[in-house]
Formats: sequence, structure tokens, C-alpha cells
Amino acid sequence: MIITKSTFTLKKSKIALLILSGLFLSACNETKPIHTEQSANLTQVKALSLKNADDLPHYLNRNIQDEVFYFVMPDRFYNGNTDNDLGSKTDIISAGGFDKADKGMYHGGDIQGLQAKLPYLKGMGISAIWLTPIMRNQAIQGDSSGYHGYWILDFNEIDPHLGSNEDLKNFINAAHKENIKVFFDIITNHTADVIKYVECHGEDGLQYLMKENDGCLYKTLAQVAAGDTYQAIIPKGQENLKSPAWLNDKKYYHNQGDTTYEGEDSIYGDFSGLDDIDTNSPEVVTGMTEIFKNVISEFKPDGFRIDTVKHVNMEFWSEFSPALVAHAKAIGIPEFFMFGEVYSGDSKELSAYTTVGKMQSVLDFSMQFALQDTLIKQQGTHKLVELFERDHYYKDSDSNAHQLLNFTGNHDMGRFAGMLKSSDFNYSEAEIIQRTMLAQAMVYFLRGVPIVYYGDEQGFVGDGGDKDSRQDMMPSLVDSYNDDDLLANVKTTADDNFDENHLFYQTFAEYADIYYQYPALRFGEQELLYADNKPGIFAVSRTTKNGNKMVIVFNTAKKAKTVNLGLSGINAVKIFPRTIADELVDGTLTVAALSFSLYQVK
Repeated sequence: MIITKSTFTLKKSKIALLILSGLFLSACNETKPIHTEQSANLTQVKALSLKNADDLPHYLNRNIQDEVFYFVMPDRFYNGNTDNDLGSKTDIISAGGFDKADKGMYHGGDIQGLQAKLPYLKGMGISAIWLTPIMRNQAIQGDSSGYHGYWILDFNEIDPHLGSNEDLKNFINAAHKENIKVFFDIITNHTADVIKYVECHGEDGLQYLMKENDGCLYKTLAQVAAGDTYQAIIPKGQENLKSPAWLNDKKYYHNQGDTTYEGEDSIYGDFSGLDDIDTNSPEVVTGMTEIFKNVISEFKPDGFRIDTVKHVNMEFWSEFSPALVAHAKAIGIPEFFMFGEVYSGDSKELSAYTTVGKMQSVLDFSMQFALQDTLIKQQGTHKLVELFERDHYYKDSDSNAHQLLNFTGNHDMGRFAGMLKSSDFNYSEAEIIQRTMLAQAMVYFLRGVPIVYYGDEQGFVGDGGDKDSRQDMMPSLVDSYNDDDLLANVKTTADDNFDENHLFYQTFAEYADIYYQYPALRFGEQELLYADNKPGIFAVSRTTKNGNKMVIVFNTAKKAKTVNLGLSGINAVKIFPRTIADELVDGTLTVAALSFSLYQVK
């Protein structure tokens, strides 16, 4: 058969329609894909009265476990003001880098664009928005731009490509009026690449003398102690680029060359030349604490996500974290919350930052890896048991595993759908949809706080991590984005992708509605009921202190599975899926392939 573009579009349209109507069967004649039982009514979801941020406690007094997060890269979301596309009109270091056809350049999204789309986010049940870093960046480094926000020069003002400080305040005020929280992404590990080394970049700091090594080789602490150091310099005219002013002093940086991300150099080395701040210095601890106290005081965010946490010494966090929480409380933000990025699948390593490091929480990379094991690699549901058996590591006086931040993918590692697409199992589109939606259900309903990565609600897939997973929600001009086969959708990223009728958008809105309705799904202690050493049933209960109890039963197998958990029509009320008859027969529960069922237990 010859597949023309019109044939492809028709095929995609039929797939989406059949999935929505619940009639689509997988190629191997297995049982229906996830949510086909209830998805016949998904087009009616918007007509239902679904709970959203309006139904939650006031944002100032709301517990972190009440939230549904949306993680967004503002530059790739929506362009609310084209006048700021080129960045600063007065400061050349933060100007330029705009090219909508290049995935490594600015694309024009901004804070005003985010504000314009607050109704879209609220309609999906989002209660908290986490932004990638928004402070003023060095616009260009090498062949890429600072569109992502991680090359900060100035910690006092927003990047001009994204708008002004006033725009940011207006956005936060608008979000707060909708009872939605705003979280900033902050960095203490490094600043933009300004400091150079004579040995690597010449006497003027403008050359590159070590191309054969792909960077400036790291000098160990032992080498430094023995006097073997780099001669750090700042190129002429760049001596005062950073703000506050103390950040321009070379003595506040490690200056030991590039990290390999392992061993001691993961703490002391430069990330691809980015200036690694000496967080061992008491003056730096004080200075960085004051920087972010000022950010809290000026903008009144509701919390911080902290970048590259494992690349900063632990002693820094044990001072920095409590100081900022105390400051926020003192100025009237009683539930200010901080969670860190510790890129590790080891629960013991992750938990060290919430216990020894006194951080309130971290992103749960160990859960993301367990989702990969069970839903991409088709390992047994015992992998989830192994994950949750380590939850006790997080327990101390002010933190626990229920406050961990759950996610399926992100801007660094890529999207879950993309991981499925590139796996060795050669999954069909229908099965990628099933597995992606089941992973999201686990993120929402297992212990922890759910995060949706922007674009996932529109079926974005991507070709990998980093730049390849940072697609535009607004119409894109990037060829490698626009050839993407979006899930459950006939569109591409060349189109506007704010479709409130998309299968995923409406499903996530329904997940949020359920999450908000039942306290046990947010605060209930989690207890294992059933698991297997092969794909199949994974069942847990969630029970609050006052006895509210939910039972969630997942099926990771490619065919229906049965399990007896002691439930019956007398003691259990089915909550989800909502549109088919109860599968309980004489206490035996049947769960469709790659699906889940949720019960309220009396």
C-alpha cells in the first residue's frame, strides 16, 4: 500500500477516533487498550463539573500533597509579546539568539504567554506551575542560546527574552487569583561561562587551545593542594557581567576545569565550562542565601525546584534550605516548599538530601526508573515493590516519601512516550498510548506528588532527551520536531497544540478531579496488596488516619488479569473507570490490559 500524506492523516484521525470510542484493538488481538472502557465518554468530560484549583484550600495555606504540577519551559510554550523575542535592547550579552527554526535557540515564548494560558492549565486540573529558570542569562554560548535558563548572569532580574520583573509579578498575581501556585527553578551550583583559563583559552581568554580533550581537563584536589592549578582569567570587558557584584570575583569559584560528572569532580568541576561556584566558602553560603531571600521577598513565589543538587556539597544544603523556608514563613508564605534535582535512581542517595541536607523533598528519579522497568522494559511489578520498600529512607522529622515529586519524563532525559518509541520492543502507536497513560496514572495515584511535563497532555513524543524533548506548544518551525508522530492526534508540532479536547488533556483533567476528591489519594499511607515477578497486577491501598481508604489496581500485562483482594460490591465502590459495569465477581477483580481500576473501600 502506498502511504500518501492524506492517507497518513486519515489513518491518524481514525486511530484517535477509535481510541476515543473504545473500539480500537491492538494488532495482536489482545484486550482493549487502557481507558477504552471509559474513554467513550471522554468527549463529555468538559461538560462535567471537574474539580480544579478553585476547589482546593487557599494557595498560601495549601499542603504540597494537594498539588498537581505542570513543568514548563516558558520559551517553548506561548509567545505573549513578540517585542521581547530578541532579548535585551540595551545589554548585548543578553540579546539575540532568536531563531525559531533552530532547536538550540530562543523561540519566543514568554511570561505573558504563560499568563494568557492560565485558563488552559486550570482546565486540566493544574494547581502548581514550575518554570525552568527565568533569571537573566548569557544569551549565547558556543552554538546554542540560553533559552533554557541555566546560564544565569544576573540573579536580580528576569531574562529579557521572557519579559520584565513586572511581567513576572503580574503573572504570579494572576496565577494566585486562580488559586494556582508558582515555583521557580533555581541554581546555586554555577553561573554562565565567563571565567576562562589561560592554559585552555590563551592569555586573552578568547581562544580554545584544548579541542583534542573536548574541554579543560579537571585538576583534582590533590593537584590543587600541590600547586598544580589553572590560571583563571576574565576576558577584557566582561569583568562586571554578573549580579550581585560579588559573583564577579574569581575567588568564589572552584576553577578546576571541566567535570566528568563522577567522583570529586562532580562537586568541584565546571559543567561544560559553566563557572562552578565554591559553595564550600562561608561567604558564598551567605551570599547565595541572601540572593534567594531577595527573590522570595520581591516576587513571592510559592517554592523552588533546585537544579544540580548532587553537584553541590551537602553542608551547603543543610544551611541554605532551612534558611530560605524560614525566611518565606517570616514574610507570610507559610507553605513555601523546596525540592531538589538529584539525578539518581538510588533511593538511599536521594533521601540523603532530604535528611542530612535538610531539603524538604526531591524529584523521585527512582520512581521514574521503576516506571521504565515495568512499562518500557516489561519487567515484573516487583520492581515497584522494590522501589516502595525503600521509602523509609526519606522519613525524618520534616520529610517523608509522600512528599516526593513523581514524573514520567522531563527536559533532560526526554519524554516517556519517546522512551517507548525508541525501545527494543517496537511498540505500536496504540500500545505507546496505553503504556504512557498507565505511567501517568501511576504518577497521579501512587504515593507522591504528580508532575505533568508540558506537551505530554498533547501527545508529544520527541526523538530523545535535552533539545529533542523541548518542543514548542505554539506552532514550531523546527523540522526535527515537526516530523514527530504525535499520539492520539492528527496534528504535528507545526500546529498550535493547546487542544482541550485531546484525549490526554481530558484524561489528565479527570485524573486531577479524582485526585482532588479523595484525600486518601493525596495523604493516605500506602500498603502493598499484590505484585508479581512478571508483568501483571500491582495493587496497593491508600488509607488516611481517619480511615478513608482507596484501593488502586494496575495491570502492566498485555492481556486482562484477575486478582482477589477481598473486595466486593458491598465494601467497595468503583471510582474509575466510570463507564462500564463493575468487574468484581465473587470477590475476583478483572483488570483490562495495560489499565487500572480504582475503588473506594467502605
